[in-house]
Amino acid sequence: MTERGPSSSPPIVPYLAVDDGDAALEFYQRALGATVDDEVMRMPGGEIGHATLRVGEAVFMMSDAFPEMGVPSPRDLGGTTVTVMLYVPDCDAATAQAVEAGATLESPPTDQFWGNRDSRVRDPFGHRWNLASRTEEVAPEELARRVREWQQREP
Repeated sequence: MTERGPSSSPPIVPYLAVDDGDAALEFYQRALGATVDDEVMRMPGGEIGHATLRVGEAVFMMSDAFPEMGVPSPRDLGGTTVTVMLYVPDCDAATAQAVEAGATLESPPTDQFWGNRDSRVRDPFGHRWNLASRTEEVAPEELARRVREWQQREP
């Protein structure tokens, strides 16, 4: 039971709260090549109340954190349990670009048995990103075999 949102947004869109919205806008543009959709909505104090960003076909939204209104940042919470998965044309190049822009590398680009090459970075605002490129289409039977093989190797 999903429907597209306004302006042809996908049915599910990550909404990130950050401690410094202006710095985050700049970071996401440099690190991910994001573009800002529509006009950035500003609060009376100048904080970002809402911004929609696009990276290729992907959409995410963000605002400054407003803990008093129930919109905390990862820093307010002491971390995050969410990782944003972003498919990119070149995982290695995207990872290098994100790190150059200020992201922290948590896991370097690695070929995965399920057919992705992916990395994990944490942005300066506490959000985790899995940057991935599809390198291989794996048939269900082959994937099941690889999962069993992986399970036997892992402690």
